[in-house]
Amino acid sequence: MKMGALWERSVMDSRVEKDRVRPKEKWLGYLVGPAGALLLNAVLGSYLNVYYTDVLKLTGIWGGAFLALFPIISKIIDAVTNIIMGQVIDRTRTRQGKARPWLLISAPLVTITGILLFTVPSAGEMVQAVWVMLSYNLFYSIAFTMYNMSHNLMVPLSTRDLTDRGSLSVFNNVSTVMITGIIVALLFPSLVLPALGVDKGKWVTVMSVIAILALPLIILEYFHTKERITEESAEIQETKLSFMEQLRAVFHDRYWVVIVTYYLFYTFGTNIKNISLVYYCNYVLGSYNDGITQTLVSVIGGIPMGVGIFAVWPLAKRFGKRNVTSAGFVLYVIGGIVCLLAPQNMAVVLAGQFIKNVGGLPCAYVFAALMADVLDHMEWKCGTRIDGFSASIQTVIITICAGLSSGVFNLLLSRSGYIAPEFVAATGETVAAVQNAATQNVITGCFLGVEIATGVIMILLLCFLDVEKVIAKEQAEIKARR
Repeated sequence: MKMGALWERSVMDSRVEKDRVRPKEKWLGYLVGPAGALLLNAVLGSYLNVYYTDVLKLTGIWGGAFLALFPIISKIIDAVTNIIMGQVIDRTRTRQGKARPWLLISAPLVTITGILLFTVPSAGEMVQAVWVMLSYNLFYSIAFTMYNMSHNLMVPLSTRDLTDRGSLSVFNNVSTVMITGIIVALLFPSLVLPALGVDKGKWVTVMSVIAILALPLIILEYFHTKERITEESAEIQETKLSFMEQLRAVFHDRYWVVIVTYYLFYTFGTNIKNISLVYYCNYVLGSYNDGITQTLVSVIGGIPMGVGIFAVWPLAKRFGKRNVTSAGFVLYVIGGIVCLLAPQNMAVVLAGQFIKNVGGLPCAYVFAALMADVLDHMEWKCGTRIDGFSASIQTVIITICAGLSSGVFNLLLSRSGYIAPEFVAATGETVAAVQNAATQNVITGCFLGVEIATGVIMILLLCFLDVEKVIAKEQAEIKARR
């Protein structure tokens, strides 16, 4: 696909000039740069549903059906745009690469549509429903799809060097786990949410600031990443596969099917947990926006993530990425069971969350490196890269799981009798109701129970993902072909 003269100007070239990955590339392109868009996405993943249920009070529209159905319908649309975007990326040919140009194009779109999500007019239910549907799809189906697919390809397209690739994977996930975690999991529940309450004006202001912050950081990511594998492939004539040929190729490869299925269950479990976290802390473990319960859960449970930066990659290099990840998920399941033994006991839940997050470390930090190995394996097998198609499937999974988890959770809330809090204008205070036992059980099951089940499934799937045994030999053969 021709992108036009814009991409031919030297001013748009990557600031990364070396063939080997250097510290500046890691820090700016893979740690700082992605932080803005990933922060916005993390905030939306945790609190957009709260904005819909508690601030806009959309739970009762169409007897509760709106908040159950609209995310699922929207994610079907999003899934289609993901497939299209994957094909567009695979057919993009520029001196800047095939994925990086779309980072730059997505930057203003992510900011504008991120603001529109919260500027819902104070009008009738139908007007609000239409605005929510349109803004949600503009953000997720177009703007964030464009950004996220390009961003997810930066590690696999950056280098073939396994050590450098692993290092970039860690830096990439530090941006997700640490930077977004500090703000979303710590500052938001302790400082921001109590200040926002259900005041719509305050929500719009804070979320607009976060959306605007994403713009310069995405541009920073664009300038400090480099597609070395794309540049290498541009020097030879590759066989290009049609969409159906790509589909047949990937679904006939064991490694690709396993890692995609693994990612499906992991993403669904994580989404259900994230969307129910605020409700669990507000109505089961603590009181509404008390400023301490969610902070404690996040701090104690999240401490391992900081230590993991230094521990995970050395362990993965010694014992293998697959093996360390499998062992981690055993702890992941154990920690979830500990929490479920006494879900209203703060000490027990904090202990369980700590164990669980220790177990989740390998998956959080090395998945991108594992995925890159599988993509190299597919190149060895097919004679061509299938990056865009694989990225589209990965984002389709994110899309489907986000819609399904939101729809299922909102439906369960509505059917169990959830009561939204009220804003008292005279006093400026938010008054929350005590939820019934059925609602509390729904929230507890979503926050703790689902990830126990998905953890067991992922342990079983990883038994079949032994691509590390063959990747060095296959990379050597790829190099010999070129």
